[in-house]
Amino acid sequence: MNALHYRLHIERRDPDLNMARFYALSIEATLFGQTCVVRRWGRIGTSGRTVQHSFDNEGEAVGFFLALLRAKKLRGYRPRSAARHTEATPSA
Repeated sequence: MNALHYRLHIERRDPDLNMARFYALSIEATLFGQTCVVRRWGRIGTSGRTVQHSFDNEGEAVGFFLALLRAKKLRGYRPRSAARHTEATPSA
């Protein structure tokens, strides 16, 4: 596995809908030499749910990681600091 570490934590907040969600992604090595994408999601303040996806090579795992990231960005997820900033911005 490559020496690069892939970790991401993004959030989606909407006080009007009482929504405060997180989504975390990471790419890790398994004990059997495979590459694994670990996803965690749920309400902020909880441990959430966890799912692991195994891949034979790192390229496939990175492609899956990036596809998930694109989908979550389209749904309004942002990095932690940006999510808090938009929450504090008054609406017109």
